[in-house]
Amino acid sequence: MHTTHDEVNLGLRVVGRKAGADGVVVLELADRFGAPLPAWSPGAHIDVRMPGDLVRQYSLCGDPANGSVWRIGVFREPDGRGGSAFVHDQVRVGDYLDIRGPRNNFELLPATRYVFIAGGIGVTPLLPMARTARRAGSAWEFHYGGRSRTSMAFVDDLDALQLENDHLARVSLYPQDEVGLIDLDSILAPPRPGTLIYCCGPEALLEAVERCCAQWPAGTLHVERFAPKDAGEPVFSGTFEVELAASGVTLKVPPDKSILEVVREAGIMVPFSCQEGTCGTCETPVLEGAIDHRDSLLSPEEQAENDTMFVCVSRAACPRVVLDL
Repeated sequence: MHTTHDEVNLGLRVVGRKAGADGVVVLELADRFGAPLPAWSPGAHIDVRMPGDLVRQYSLCGDPANGSVWRIGVFREPDGRGGSAFVHDQVRVGDYLDIRGPRNNFELLPATRYVFIAGGIGVTPLLPMARTARRAGSAWEFHYGGRSRTSMAFVDDLDALQLENDHLARVSLYPQDEVGLIDLDSILAPPRPGTLIYCCGPEALLEAVERCCAQWPAGTLHVERFAPKDAGEPVFSGTFEVELAASGVTLKVPPDKSILEVVREAGIMVPFSCQEGTCGTCETPVLEGAIDHRDSLLSPEEQAENDTMFVCVSRAACPRVVLDL
């Protein structure tokens, strides 16, 4: 079963801002009255609401043990839709941001050994994972690639986690202009028992890691995507029915609309954000029916359980499904 944390809406004050690397700004957020912030676990992210109805998701990259401050790293997307530009150009210390969360679709599971693979700003969700693995006494290695050394954020944090003479930890940096791409073949071959692999970064990196992990046991690899993967053509191309068990209504979903659109048009409010199947906001329990999972969040094993779906992109794989809405 895919799990999420209970979410809250918060107005948090920006108490710190600094350049994290070329094109990366790091913000620290705290309660305006100094109250403790909600607990979170490695892999969690928050929604940041911005002017113009923009909502963007950013991974919490600080220390989960620090209950007073949240930290996010924001990469300026050259071809973005305005969210990162707003953070870089307008957000200053003392400003207040409208926050929703935390939510975790990228949970760190217990293991005796971890391999973390990060590309660019994909380092952010993996950094607290490495910190947690170290505290748990697990062996871990961290492979971090970027365009150049100056574009790679949080390198000092990783160096601090790898203590001198610490044989349980290894941090390897791969500035592309110096050493080329991460050598995935040597890192991921052969499969090793008791190891979990966590990866976040550009789609090309994720696809390469997925290919290299094809021979690893099912459930070994966990990835988080920035952008939706190609889901191909729908399994069921016609109109299907969605019964909303809690609301007592049945709706028809045509091929050119999502379940989310149809449900909201019927006046039933479902929280949503990305509408791309990457943020997890619209996760909905499935009571009956086969689902065409078109999100970029659930693992193949979680999809096979067929007990949850993301209604912004996923569809029915049969004429009728029943949802707990």
